[in-house]
Amino acid sequence: MRRGDHPAAWEIMAAELAARDPASRDDPSLPYHLRWVWDGRPFDGRRVLVRCYHGLGDTVQFARFLPLLRTRAARVTVEMQPRLLPLFRGHPGIDRLIPFDVACPAPPSDCDIEIMELSFALRVRPKDAPPLPLAVSAAQMPEGTAALCWRGGDWDETRSIPEPLMTPLCRPPAVTLVAAPTALPVLNPEGCPMDMQATAALIAGAARVVTVDTLMAHLAGALGRPTLLLLKHDADWRWPGEGERTPWYPSLRIFRQRRPGDWESVVAQAANALGEA
Repeated sequence: MRRGDHPAAWEIMAAELAARDPASRDDPSLPYHLRWVWDGRPFDGRRVLVRCYHGLGDTVQFARFLPLLRTRAARVTVEMQPRLLPLFRGHPGIDRLIPFDVACPAPPSDCDIEIMELSFALRVRPKDAPPLPLAVSAAQMPEGTAALCWRGGDWDETRSIPEPLMTPLCRPPAVTLVAAPTALPVLNPEGCPMDMQATAALIAGAARVVTVDTLMAHLAGALGRPTLLLLKHDADWRWPGEGERTPWYPSLRIFRQRRPGDWESVVAQAANALGEA
């Protein structure tokens, strides 16, 4: 997947699927993000329930495959994280959108599939499925505003950049996309609101986005905003191992650590790129 050889990856996934114990499907003893859902059954002409068991960024990234699924399924219901629902309501690739309640998930349908299984199930590469348009209105901000995110998810602290290192990227004007107060010189030092539409509006209104590997990168990519993605040395599988571009989001430009923990050089490269913009 990292080198873009999706057919080879799908062969590996097909072999893994064939070796699975059917009794372990959607195993309630496992955390949701460790479960597998699709058992290989046909989805053509059937009612399909797409479950979003992973992170918010994963849902935004893989939602691009929903319209292609809809061309083959009789009906597509998406059980999505509540915070994301406003961004996807009314999309023609989704017949029904329901909130994912971890305490009370939706009952099974004719065919259940986790959203991150769609590329494999459909055998469709990311470059052949553009991101879904999101229901977002751009916030009004000063010309040239950069939107910054230096904090990743709690599950991987090595994706985050220490806040003081972001200072070279705060060339006025800038806003923070982190939902916490900051001492950095930004227009919203109180932090970004915990509201998905308001956050997406800041991204849509920014001239540039600079972010670590987190939801903000996927929102910026889906919205087509010029984005500098700052990656740790051993980045996640979804990002290419070399080069500055990714087929997932053509508007992203990638900057990687030269060695583990070396955020200073990454920030310096990003600051130079902002200066050239």
